Amino acid sequence: MRPVIEFWQGFKLLPSAWLLLVQLLILILSVFINDSRSYQILTWLLGVLALLIIAKVIRQTPTFTVLGLTFVLGAFFLSFLMLIGFHSLTLQVITHCFEAAAYFCAAYGLIRYMFADRYLTKDELFAAGAVFTLISWGFAFIYSICQLLVPQSFQNPNNVSDYQTWLDLLFLSFSLQSATGLSDLMPIAPAARVVAMLQMFGGVMYFALIVSRMVALQYIEIRPKD
Repeated sequence: MRPVIEFWQGFKLLPSAWLLLVQLLILILSVFINDSRSYQILTWLLGVLALLIIAKVIRQTPTFTVLGLTFVLGAFFLSFLMLIGFHSLTLQVITHCFEAAAYFCAAYGLIRYMFADRYLTKDELFAAGAVFTLISWGFAFIYSICQLLVPQSFQNPNNVSDYQTWLDLLFLSFSLQSATGLSDLMPIAPAARVVAMLQMFGGVMYFALIVSRMVALQYIEIRPKD
């Protein structure tokens, strides 16, 4: 019983760390992409776990709690419908809208949380990493919406089909978010290019604001006392 209590206390103290861990685990599992039912259920369960932690993060942070939890619940319910076999275009678009909104809402809440503190803590370091992955995931969902509404929104020399894989879209999102530009996936539809430009701007602002904030908090903590 005691290990369970200690685990729960650690989770309450570092929810951002657990969120980051779950997202990285989902990313690693993307290497083993297949169409088996067990793999789909496993990835869905991890996605639900991420949504539950997002709900925890939203409730802890000064953001629109009711709106954020609505996005989380909507994403959970709609993704479950897709898991059991409903795959209409409208359902996929609405599901990705709710998922993107939930991830962006959590990122906004964590940013508010980091800017509210006066000293750098361990959870804020994990929160900085979690914000980066949350934004990347959110934009990947938007890219998926773009190609669902406008097939061939992206050009990929390794995949000439109308729709790109989720891993390719996530790779593009991480590339733009980190300003590395390593992706061989090129947005060609106007909507996809606009979203890409918005993410480029957001990525630059992330490093300009979040990283500088972390450095400032570290300075405040170790500066000589007056």
